[in-house]
Amino acid sequence: MTASRDSAPETTLAATYATAESRWLALQARDARANDHFVYAVRTTGIYARPGTAGRLPKRGNVEFFDSAAAAEAAGYRPSRRQAGASVQAAARSQIVAGACRAIERAAEPPSLGELAALAGLSPYHFHRLFKAETGLTPKAYAAANQARRLRQALGQPDASITTAIFDAGYNANSRFYEVSDQRLGMTASEFRAGGRGASIQFAVGQCTLGAILVARSQRGICAILLGEDAEALVRQLEDMFPQAELRGGEAEFEQWMAQVVGFVEAPAIGLALPLDVRGTAFQERVWQALREIPVAATVSYTELAARIGAPAAVRAVASACAANRLAVAIPCHRVVRRDGDLAGYRWGVARKRELLRREAAGNMKTPAATPERGAPASHPARIRSDPEAK
Repeated sequence: MTASRDSAPETTLAATYATAESRWLALQARDARANDHFVYAVRTTGIYARPGTAGRLPKRGNVEFFDSAAAAEAAGYRPSRRQAGASVQAAARSQIVAGACRAIERAAEPPSLGELAALAGLSPYHFHRLFKAETGLTPKAYAAANQARRLRQALGQPDASITTAIFDAGYNANSRFYEVSDQRLGMTASEFRAGGRGASIQFAVGQCTLGAILVARSQRGICAILLGEDAEALVRQLEDMFPQAELRGGEAEFEQWMAQVVGFVEAPAIGLALPLDVRGTAFQERVWQALREIPVAATVSYTELAARIGAPAAVRAVASACAANRLAVAIPCHRVVRRDGDLAGYRWGVARKRELLRREAAGNMKTPAATPERGAPASHPARIRSDPEAK
């Protein structure tokens, strides 16, 4: 994943590399940020490469630029050895990791690191590094997310007992599951089976410079950060997300959490030292983890993000995972843009996305005073959705 650390957000990079002159300057600087925006070809050798690829600089008069590798090949150029080798190596790495993911998903119980490494023909150390580099997750974390998905599916079968569901998900003992049940489901298995009835979520609504903001907390941590124009509309969204849970207004201690979240939304560079309740499919969790690794004031394209998690063909699925994010700014999907720099597709509105990127680029460290209000009236019904992956 190539992320810009420049003071200008990557939304301007497509325009930056739009002319032959700017592309030549990028090639001279071996600017790796330009790799996803164009390739250069050398007439005297008949080869093309990415601008960030190391090598001797050709003469300007022998160079022409193309928007993509496909365009260069259509013009009769072939990839350089380094370019071709990098593509082959990237494909080989993706194939190894994809095979390991399938092995994890097919196994009755999560395979050990040694078993997965042996399957890949690598040492455990190198396999672990490769898997995390390609997916953004460790093999253990990927296996845990896969177990959680299987468990949710099994618990969704009305004729299956909780014990059967636990063993079908790959837990070899009830005790193993109950040690991590809160982390995997956000509640007990019986509460999950009952659609989350009895689970409690605190929330509060307030105002920030981006408009209305709602912050909600489950037993595990912050489970929703929603932005919008109307506070009541945000409360309705929360009800739709968790229709079986008891929603209740946050008390004084929770208002301190609310203030921290609002301050973080106003100035993301300060960070957020609060636990997050992140629940999704294994694929969504891979995407969300990769999003959290994008530095403040940097952006990546959906294509880059898909490649970063080892699924270069899954650009649309990556975009869908970004759209499913319930934790505005904490999981920074606003830092993902289209390859042409377009900002479309932000769940909380393109204007907010543009403003967040502008603030980060400007290094805005000011934290306006938060104005948290008590949670909406306790009359708002509550229940947690029986399928937490649905939204």
